[in-house]
Amino acid sequence: MKKNTRIAVIAHDGKKADMVAFIMKRLDFFRKVDVMATGTTGKHIEHAGLDVNCLKSGPLGGDAQIASLISDGEIDAVVFFIDPLGLHPHQVDVNMLLRICNVYNIPLATNYSTASLVISGLEKKLKHTDDTR
Repeated sequence: MKKNTRIAVIAHDGKKADMVAFIMKRLDFFRKVDVMATGTTGKHIEHAGLDVNCLKSGPLGGDAQIASLISDGEIDAVVFFIDPLGLHPHQVDVNMLLRICNVYNIPLATNYSTASLVISGLEKKLKHTDDTR
């Protein structure tokens, strides 16, 4: 059973530096939640100093692992920085993950601006929860 807010983070190769920068700018928030990440993205975030639960790399099944966690009710939001100009050999897996987010009504941010809004909303929700305890 899930105890904390869980955020899944994924980034295509051309967006991994953007993901690290995004998280570092909001490090206080990300230290208060459980971060799940696909393998390579998770390693980049770990090197930046945040504890991450690393799954498999996206092409090796990491996207499917996150989709499974969503279907089990274990993920509260997904931040997936997609490179819209790149070719992705595992696009079928990416599409499946996006579909699962929509099926289970999970907030999904695929770019920096949307991710900022989603995380801002989750920060307010966490603060409200902390204030009512």
